[in-house]
Amino acid sequence: MATADGNRPHTKRDLAYETRHDIGGEASLSETVIDAVATAENVDPTSCDLGLYESVDLEALDALFDRRSSDDHWRFEFSVDEYLVTVTGDGRVTVCESR
Repeated sequence: MATADGNRPHTKRDLAYETRHDIGGEASLSETVIDAVATAENVDPTSCDLGLYESVDLEALDALFDRRSSDDHWRFEFSVDEYLVTVTGDGRVTVCESR
């Protein structure tokens, strides 16, 4: 399930991985998300199916991020496998264990 503005609080004990997308870098936001989920699952992002394509349209996520407003006050959440992935307008990507 994806939501544009979830209110689920994250605690340190369910945090699996957190990173920040390099806004000026060459990688797309979806690449950062793929790497974050792969890191949380402790797998190689190029050699496995993380199930992301069944959970979220990564091209749409890239477009949303590329067209974000200057205030960057938005949050997008979706579930993949046993994780809740949160992406914010400032480029933060958080992967937490779902319970």
